[in-house]
Amino acid sequence: MEAHDIRAAFGTLPELTVTSATTEADAMAAMRMVASFNQCMVGMVRFCGQTPWERHPDDELLYVMHGEVDVTVLTDAEAVQTTVRAGSLFVVPKGLWHRQLPRPSVALLFLTSMDGNEASTADDPRTGT
Repeated sequence: MEAHDIRAAFGTLPELTVTSATTEADAMAAMRMVASFNQCMVGMVRFCGQTPWERHPDDELLYVMHGEVDVTVLTDAEAVQTTVRAGSLFVVPKGLWHRQLPRPSVALLFLTSMDGNEASTADDPRTGT
């Protein structure tokens, strides 16, 4: 058991520039796991550039430490976009495809599933096209 100084940790965290050439290994190297919580991990990341689509078997919590980010969530009926600003949190419902676009960069604290996560670079991962 220990307390974590999140503000200090963000000060040493490198910024990832997400591009079409960014690999999963690149992304994982830029993230820092802070703690585990039930079947999830508490992590942190600082990045710019649009992420690929992703979905998780559990809800995902995003807390914006610095900057702001547009989060797009694909429901069965539509794409819903929300801007999340510093000091705010957003919960992505489990099983829904989503991606983030920082404006221009963002530092996130997140809580997400450790296993069963999926990613897609398709224009619409619901259809695979």
